[in-house]
This record gives sequence, structure tokens and C-alpha cells, in this order.
Amino acid sequence: MYDIEMHEASPEFERCWSAAGAYLNGQVQDGLQSWLRAHLKPPFLEHLSFRLGNQLFFIRLEDVDERLNVPGSLHGLLTIADGCQGSACLMPMKKKVFGGDWIPAHPGWDLFDARTKKPVNPVNLITDEKIPITAWEMHDFAVQVVRDQLVKEGRQLMGWQGNPKVDPAIWFLGDSKGPEWVVVRAVRYPEKEAKRPHNWGDIAALCARRSKIGHFASVAFVSTEQKLKTDGEAPVPLWRGYGVHCSYAGLIR
Repeated sequence: MYDIEMHEASPEFERCWSAAGAYLNGQVQDGLQSWLRAHLKPPFLEHLSFRLGNQLFFIRLEDVDERLNVPGSLHGLLTIADGCQGSACLMPMKKKVFGGDWIPAHPGWDLFDARTKKPVNPVNLITDEKIPITAWEMHDFAVQVVRDQLVKEGRQLMGWQGNPKVDPAIWFLGDSKGPEWVVVRAVRYPEKEAKRPHNWGDIAALCARRSKIGHFASVAFVSTEQKLKTDGEAPVPLWRGYGVHCSYAGLIR
């Protein structure tokens, strides 16, 4: 069991967050193209995250004057960064006395290693190494696939999270305008369909306090380099930043 902290972002934090995202986006030519988290829906493990090359960066904002109510925790940041084998970074921000705008507290990327406090330049960490995606990354991608399909169907999302150890992954408003939940599972080729978790009944019992309507979603991934009709050939790994095909047939109520 996990206690999920559903902290809401204050309007002032939203202004700080927006300024930080815009600043980071300006650090590379044409902007960052692979944002992982660029929204303020709780829960908060990180505040912002992105992929650059074959590296992942998870960011927690801090107010150098310690006046801003900052949602989430350092523990949450380290949890997702370690789970995805990425870099946990702190980004100190400062509110200007005149005008009240938020600006980075330091030049350059304004990112610091959450453990060592040493400066982090994401560009310097990029390598040519092929890095297999982690179970956390794959699950989070599966949640994104299901979430995006719900939005296309006109559903209103209540919240979501990509931690593979936490169920359910998604809450949304159903046809009756009441909350409904989704348990998501992801598999890699040659598996084609995920199985329901063995503790399905426990998940349903806990969710029943808010809703008795639940769904299961299976998402399968395969590398775009995989030859699907070659018997005996080892599966092509899913590499971070490389192409994949996904198979998702919709919710199972």
C-alpha cells in the first residue's frame, strides 16, 4: 500500500512553474521536444521532466527564499528518477522584488543534482549508448496511451500517475458523470496482452469508496525494428528514444 500525496498547485506556484518550463525550453535550439511531465495535475513526484537524447531529467522546483508552497517532496523526486534511471535535479527559482516575476536563481540550465548539489548540464550527459527503457518508463508510456485515447473520446480526466507500483493509474468521469478508474498494465513483444493483477479484488475494494466502476487496460509494445514473422529470433529491445509500435484495444470494464 502507498499513500499518495495529492497536493494541489497554488496560483503562485503555477506562475513559478510556468516560468521555469519556459526557461528550460529556451536552453536548446528549437526548444525541448520530448517533455515527459508538463502539466500540474497531482500527484507530484516531479514538477517537470523531459528526455534529451538518451537521458531523462526529473526536476523539482525550489524557492531560494523559502516562501513558496511547493507541492510534492524530495523523496518523490528521487523515487521516480531512480525508477526510470534518470537524473534527479533541483531547480532553484527566485521571485523578483519588482514586478513579481519568477526567474532562475543561477545562470545556465540552473539545474543541480538532488543528491550532490553539483551543477547539471543535460547536454553534457548525452551519450551514444543504447539504453533499454525501464519498467517504469514502459508503464508510464502505457498510461499515456490510455489517457490520450480517453481524451480523444471526450472523457474528462480527473488524475493519473505513472508509478507501476500504484493502482489505479487513471481516474476519469464516466457517462454518468461519476468517477471511474483504470488499472493499466504494459507488456513487451513477444507478449501480446497483459494479465489482470492478482490483487484485482483488493484494488476494487479500495476504489469502491469513490467508485465501483473500474476498467482494465492492456497495452503491448514492440520495437519498430522487430521482424514479426521471423521464428526463433530474439526480441529487439525497446531502446530509450527509439521508435515503437503499440497495441491497445480499449478499456475492459
